Amino acid sequence: MKNKRKDFNKFSKRNTVRDRAKRELLKMVEETNVGFSHAKVKFTEMRPRSEMCGRAKREYAVGIFSETASGFGFVRCEGEDRDIFIPESGIGYAIDGDTVRISFKRYLSEDGRERTEGRIEEVTEYGRSTVIGTVDCDIVRVHKRRVHRFFIISDDGRIGRRIYLNDGAGAMPGDKVQVKLKRSECYSYSLEGEVIANFGESYTKEANYLAVLAECGITTDFTPEELDAAAIAAAEPISCEGRVIRDEVIFTIDSESAKDLDDAISVRRTASGFELGVHIADVSHYVREKTALDRLVMSRGTSVYFTDKVVPMLPEALSNGACSLNPGEDKYTLSAIMEIGKRGEILSVRIEPSVIRSRVKGIYSEINRIFGGEKDSALLEKYKDCLDSLAVMRELYGILKEKSERRGAVELDSDEAEIILDKEGKPIDIVRRRRGESEMMIEQFMLAANEAVATFMLDKGIPCVFRVHEPPAPEKISEFINYLHSLGFDTSFINKDKCESRDLAAVIAEAEKRGISEAVSYACLRSMSKACYSEIPRSHFGLSIEKYCHFTSPIRRLSDLATHRIIHGALLSGKAPEKYKSYAKRAAAAATDGELRAVSAERKIENIYKIIYMSDKIGEVFDASVSSVTSFGAFATLENTCEGLIPLSMLGRDYFYDEKTLSLRSNKDNIRIGDRIKIRVEEADIRRGKLLFSRAEGEK
Repeated sequence: MKNKRKDFNKFSKRNTVRDRAKRELLKMVEETNVGFSHAKVKFTEMRPRSEMCGRAKREYAVGIFSETASGFGFVRCEGEDRDIFIPESGIGYAIDGDTVRISFKRYLSEDGRERTEGRIEEVTEYGRSTVIGTVDCDIVRVHKRRVHRFFIISDDGRIGRRIYLNDGAGAMPGDKVQVKLKRSECYSYSLEGEVIANFGESYTKEANYLAVLAECGITTDFTPEELDAAAIAAAEPISCEGRVIRDEVIFTIDSESAKDLDDAISVRRTASGFELGVHIADVSHYVREKTALDRLVMSRGTSVYFTDKVVPMLPEALSNGACSLNPGEDKYTLSAIMEIGKRGEILSVRIEPSVIRSRVKGIYSEINRIFGGEKDSALLEKYKDCLDSLAVMRELYGILKEKSERRGAVELDSDEAEIILDKEGKPIDIVRRRRGESEMMIEQFMLAANEAVATFMLDKGIPCVFRVHEPPAPEKISEFINYLHSLGFDTSFINKDKCESRDLAAVIAEAEKRGISEAVSYACLRSMSKACYSEIPRSHFGLSIEKYCHFTSPIRRLSDLATHRIIHGALLSGKAPEKYKSYAKRAAAAATDGELRAVSAERKIENIYKIIYMSDKIGEVFDASVSSVTSFGAFATLENTCEGLIPLSMLGRDYFYDEKTLSLRSNKDNIRIGDRIKIRVEEADIRRGKLLFSRAEGEK
């Protein structure tokens, strides 16, 4: 009876509030001579959103929770066009990355659009078990005593809550640590954990470097068993038995600092066009199945290239020694010999185990100088055996490039950063690394080999680790079309439901004419899916190639090594192809996982060096271009590739995010992707890996 009385009081109180509001509205109607029917409609429109939600039917779904630094979040559910908004009060004990079951309701917002809002009912699967952050503490009273309570602030801005430490393991405030989360099935907003690794003071390069390696699961050392296995394999003498001896002019072309040379090339003219030989280090000869080295490459997936060092997939005895195609040394290779027509079409291919001896270690910059017409005597002397081959290669490159353009391959304008270090390892300059003609030539030769091998394997019915790239999702293309409209582009030829790579290539070409290719390329890249590895053959959208695999870099990629092993077993040794189906599937998954970890680590380490470089430039003004626009601000990129955020709060209160034009607008200004602006460096936070800018328009 008591509970019923309480419920009745709540109901009466709510009705009293609504009656009071209605009486005030009717009084206003009488004063303004507005008809009662119109007033009734107005009163209906004034109903609060929560009351409107209460009338809607509650639905349930499962998805991945994405948290924001502001406390609220979103859940992406299969079958829903848009992410479902989760207010801070509905998050419960979930954190970013968790798989959750939610309940949600649909309602119409004030602008007439359908919105969804939900709450998390339960966490069905934890997304992360550890978090990296910086230790801090506050003082609390426990039984009338003042004690220090330690917690960490996560480096990942998507986890805004404090993580309190049950066991600090000697960590002090300011230390960067890795914490193992203690997850409990309770609706508690606080998180707890214990320190499992202390990387040192959080403002140092060394601590942040180690933290990135731990976060991304990058192992830098090899076990004694792995080192011994590599040394034994590398000591094996070269034997020509069962292999073709390639004695034509063969040489490598790579960067000056490269030590793992895994591809060499040869070329000659034929009656039908050209014969291109791509000779790849036969790493599978040394890394045998079910050995310590085999388990090693499956766990690493790829080599990782940082600013100051390389973490190789294989020990140096193999990666820089026995497998590297060093000049003047006999090496085991798998050779893909391609007959290429005069318009760049691949007429035939044969794959054969071989032994080669590279004539010279070609350097990109040196060959670019030769292509530029430089007559330096020392340079010409070094390449005297290769000059005729280089002339034919350059001609073939032009043909393959035209073929790539005809089929509509998407060439995105995305130069990489070259970070220059002093003797102490401190960054002293950052410049854009421009690709020269020789770099693009080798890229075209490797693309041809990868396409030819994938086609060959598929036609023979042999399993393979394919490189696949799905077409962009229609909603992503719609966003890109809206962005192009805001720039005045004609997009009538783009079908968002069936977009073709040649359509995007045409857009990039037009952007290049207008001088805004970098901004449009960035927006185009954001609309595209990520490439991955698969045992199932599917097309590569970005390259506009139907059959494609990775064959040319087995020293540094598991995917290529796996393809080599399958070729040896199913093609050259006559084993049943079915034997390698499960291996191709496992290798594809491991290669994809390794690539994701490596790309994440490489970007984060590069970002550390960029922040260190910009840390002594606080207050300085730079020219920049807007690279991205979000609801919380604009990202701007300097000429040296350093990118920072201009928060919405630093732009002014009258700015708002326009979703249709993907811009930040105010009454007097409009900030869009690709705009050239001036920025001032406000903050360089190495602990959070963030650069903070402000607008400095009008200053020189």
